[in-house]
Amino acid sequence: MSFLDQIFGSDKQGNKKLNISKLINSDNINESINKIDNYICTVCESGDKLDALTDPQKVFFYIQNLAREIKKGGFSQFYLNSSGDSAHEIYDSLRIIGAYKTANMVMSANDQFPGKAVPKDSSERQKLLEQVQDSANEVWKELDQKFLSQEEDLNAFNIEFIRKNKDFF
Repeated sequence: MSFLDQIFGSDKQGNKKLNISKLINSDNINESINKIDNYICTVCESGDKLDALTDPQKVFFYIQNLAREIKKGGFSQFYLNSSGDSAHEIYDSLRIIGAYKTANMVMSANDQFPGKAVPKDSSERQKLLEQVQDSANEVWKELDQKFLSQEEDLNAFNIEFIRKNKDFF
């Protein structure tokens, strides 16, 4: 059996399907998370078709989006890009998987917006970013550092969440 056949199986129609059992039982959690993330991004076309995902897959997708953006450019980049559309869903998703410290960081970052509400509409959010960025940047930079220091291992939380919900992956 080839490596790809171990990771992917096929459904009755011959379409590629993720072999989630193999991935969640792997010794290399980070590699498994990357493979699951790539698969989910393909299914939902990198977030353009979130309706194609199950609710547990959305939880995973939101958290991975946050991690990607913070690693690339911090919270300011997160809010600037389309990932910021789901700022409140990310907070909820982190709480669902039990990553409460990271959820509190996201809440603190979200709180920098007027009324502590991050607009879903990107053009509205970008206008507000111009207004709050000077005062928010200091808070966001501190939160970026906390996030990157990995107080919580999001991959470990994610893999446990996937184990509990593997039928939805």
